[in-house]
Amino acid sequence: MVPVTDSGGRGIFVTGTDTGGGKSLVSAALARFLVRQGVRVGVMKPVESGVSMPSALGQDGELLRWAADCEAPIELISPCRLPEPLAPSLAAELAGTVIDIDGLVSSAKELLERYEFVIVEGAGGLMVPLRDTFMVGDLARRIGLPLLTVCRAGLGTINHTLLTLQAARAWGLEPAGVVVNGMPDLPGLAEQHAPAMLAELGSVEVWQVLRQVPGNDRQRVDLLSRQFGDGLMELLFRQ
Repeated sequence: MVPVTDSGGRGIFVTGTDTGGGKSLVSAALARFLVRQGVRVGVMKPVESGVSMPSALGQDGELLRWAADCEAPIELISPCRLPEPLAPSLAAELAGTVIDIDGLVSSAKELLERYEFVIVEGAGGLMVPLRDTFMVGDLARRIGLPLLTVCRAGLGTINHTLLTLQAARAWGLEPAGVVVNGMPDLPGLAEQHAPAMLAELGSVEVWQVLRQVPGNDRQRVDLLSRQFGDGLMELLFRQ
């Protein structure tokens, strides 16, 4: 279920299970897919660390903006851009600032008022700290969008993904679905069985299993977006 939010728009909050799972690529691919269907898509990377020039969008924010052809100001696309490639709370401390949680939520609400569908990409996983004991999962709850979890295909993904789903439900975030990313052309037994095991053990719908793709980030996003089937529109917009 992808409900209409209080702001009137629809959207999804994308989280990952661990580093290197492809959350940023999948988020951008979702945006690219929707744009090809004629949907006006807003995108948001609320907090991005490791941004060498914080006056401009970081790598993830820029990839999202390009994929969605989103013309929103960068202050809405990525309100908090931090130079150090660290957990946001620490990166903010080193930058001499405090992440404005209310401001992040307000930016998300504004995007939901402007666009037909909004994709919000979290920073890392749900347990990444943003400010004091306030985590990404807390932000997802404040914004109020359904949760899509991006996981990798290989050994270890069952544990990582089930822990993420358990944490989400503890926050009151009912997972909307899972996307398994990076399935090799010749999958081993772990990769072959992972999607079905995740669906059964996690009581969650596996939206898509995405194959590995070559190229730079934009090329990979375009190739990934073309793997999404027609049923994705129904998953994203069903009520």
